[in-house]
Amino acid sequence: MTHVPQLIVDLSLILTMAGIITIIFKKLKQPIVLGYILAGLLVGPNFTIFPTITDIKTIEIWAEIGVIFLLFNLGLEFSFKKLVKVGSTAAITGLFEVTLMLVTGFVTGQLLGWSKIDSLFLGGIIAISSTTIIFRAFEELGLKTQQFTSVVFGILVIEDLTAVLLMVLLSTLSISQQFAGMEMLQSIAKLFFFLILWFLGGIFIFPTLLRRFRNLMNDESVLITSIALCFGMVFLVTKAGFSAALGAFIMGSILAETTHAEKIEHLLKPVKDLFGAVFFISVGMLINPKLLVEYAVPTAILVFVVILGKTTYVTMGAVISGQPLKKSIQAGMSLSQIGEFSFIIANLGLSLKVTSEFLYPIAVGVSVITTFTTPYMMKASEPFYVWFDKHLPESWRNRLNRYSTSTATIAKTTHWNLILQSYAQTVILNSVVIIGIITIMSRQIAPQVFQRVPKTYVTLSTFFGLTFLFISPFIWALIFKRSNRKAYSALWLSRKFSRGPLLLLELSRVLIGIILMGFLLNSFFETPTALMIASGIMVLAVGIFYQRLKLFYSKIEDRFLQNLNARQLEGSGKSKKILLPWDAHFAFLEVSPDSSLIGKSLQQLGIRESFGINVVLIERGTKTIQLPRPTEVLYPYDRIEVIGTDDQLDNFRGHVEISRNGEAYLAQEDKITLQRIEVKSEFNIIGKSIRNSQIRELTHGMVVGLERNGERILNPDSSMIIEKEDVLWVAGERDLIKDYIQRKDSIW
Repeated sequence: MTHVPQLIVDLSLILTMAGIITIIFKKLKQPIVLGYILAGLLVGPNFTIFPTITDIKTIEIWAEIGVIFLLFNLGLEFSFKKLVKVGSTAAITGLFEVTLMLVTGFVTGQLLGWSKIDSLFLGGIIAISSTTIIFRAFEELGLKTQQFTSVVFGILVIEDLTAVLLMVLLSTLSISQQFAGMEMLQSIAKLFFFLILWFLGGIFIFPTLLRRFRNLMNDESVLITSIALCFGMVFLVTKAGFSAALGAFIMGSILAETTHAEKIEHLLKPVKDLFGAVFFISVGMLINPKLLVEYAVPTAILVFVVILGKTTYVTMGAVISGQPLKKSIQAGMSLSQIGEFSFIIANLGLSLKVTSEFLYPIAVGVSVITTFTTPYMMKASEPFYVWFDKHLPESWRNRLNRYSTSTATIAKTTHWNLILQSYAQTVILNSVVIIGIITIMSRQIAPQVFQRVPKTYVTLSTFFGLTFLFISPFIWALIFKRSNRKAYSALWLSRKFSRGPLLLLELSRVLIGIILMGFLLNSFFETPTALMIASGIMVLAVGIFYQRLKLFYSKIEDRFLQNLNARQLEGSGKSKKILLPWDAHFAFLEVSPDSSLIGKSLQQLGIRESFGINVVLIERGTKTIQLPRPTEVLYPYDRIEVIGTDDQLDNFRGHVEISRNGEAYLAQEDKITLQRIEVKSEFNIIGKSIRNSQIRELTHGMVVGLERNGERILNPDSSMIIEKEDVLWVAGERDLIKDYIQRKDSIW
């Protein structure tokens, strides 16, 4: 009789149990993740009623692979561009909340008498909310078109990135067992250096390769290639001293910028689901019911800390960032739970053997309880706001309203802001590339070659020449590239006292370039004579080949930008949900095949007149129609971006999405947004109607709101006359609206 390997027996057991439990949880409309955890508990060594798996070590390896796939998939949904475009509200709120939850968790652990490492990991465990649970709850409660959900989605992006960084920092601290401030700063600097280097190199290389062999790649090739790239990056990152999860996340975020992103995400889903299930089952296997009973009091305390702390800190952060009180409270109460990242961080402490055994089951217990409370917290958020608003002093309410309205105004960008932004970008990015190339050539490749080839002046000079050849375009850009010539010239000509600081900025770039060339020389030569000769050669080469270096760098930059924007250029990128400053806000809806709107033009439907809704964008396959004309017809599976209040959107959704069971859409970009324009006495649009003001033509947008004497008018008639001190709300592309405001020849 053929012997069946124990791994197959164990896998059949855990997957059978997982299948049964998840069907039950699906029927009960509970999160499947909790079903996996329960299945792991039932087949684990701490629960003997059912058959128990025996090859736990192999299952743990599969679980580690599951973490890699979970982080790889998270990276595919993340993308660095989304982080840049997520907005100040999400960044301020997310960082504010995570920082205070880390401190709260550490202090709570210390008050409970736990060790510093346990307390530190506890802070990380309770700091990150569950993306999976929140998405599921929004969909089941029909809240995804509500205004506050866009704030929540943005905060989740910040939390996900912070969680990845936390894993790296916690690993570093656990290994060193020290809390030295300088070592922490060095670890953070090293982490960000490698993140920038991997991102720049990955965006330049991988999308180019995928695009070049696009015609040769079927679904199988795309899947295999993407997984190979994922594990390749995992290997590189672990060799650099970071966690495997970070490598998977980085490669996912790189591939998220390619035109294959959606296909990779689709093909990877079954693989991710399988290994993710094994990971969450392994989480359940590590739960000891006796420890849960023993530490019931700390678990209850931490449930209270998570719910109260996250609700309070998110609300405070959102208010500070300029969001209305109602939206802030709704966002805070929606994020009052912990989830999958908490398991990963708790598991990290166990695998490093630095945390106590009781911390893991406590983390799972807190996660399970707060997961069940999440839908009730979401439902209670609006009634709680009504109650809180009634008991809020009138003076406080007025101050909060004035503060949230004032922060929505577009801030004028000064020439100095543009120059300093350009300076920082040029110096940091090019310096990272230069240092990275020198380090790889001198400390990785050269030692490998010198094991086979004698180390002489000739071989050293050859390596020096190759390295200088690779970095020379970036040296040119660091010293000579001036990205914003218009702002530079305006400052140079307008104010004489600006010339000194401008010259200092240019000289600092030259100094940094000299220091980096010194680093290159010191990496290959030691004698003064060799240093002098090599430095002279470098200076001559940069002078002689100035124009060629300039052209070559331009090609590199163009290729990088082409790869970075490939999804948008081909129209395959997912669209956007934007944070707005008053009750009306953007939301995405998908036109169901059963909708009565199909086959009719926007003009025939009279959506604005019937529902108070404006359609600002239609996605149809790879085609994107921004600010569609009234003659545009709706088709099945069109994704439409609309603007309206929560009640209007809920009403309209019932006519658009019929019997639809899908997932909430996560914001990807903020190209279409709502901006506030204060009409000042100098504006030449005063006395003109909205139609004759040419705002639509000049901004490619539409006026969707008007404030006058404290009254708000949604969807004002195009014949309305614009008056002094009116506030116009314009939906359109942010950059065009900003140009409209700042171009004197347009509105002054």
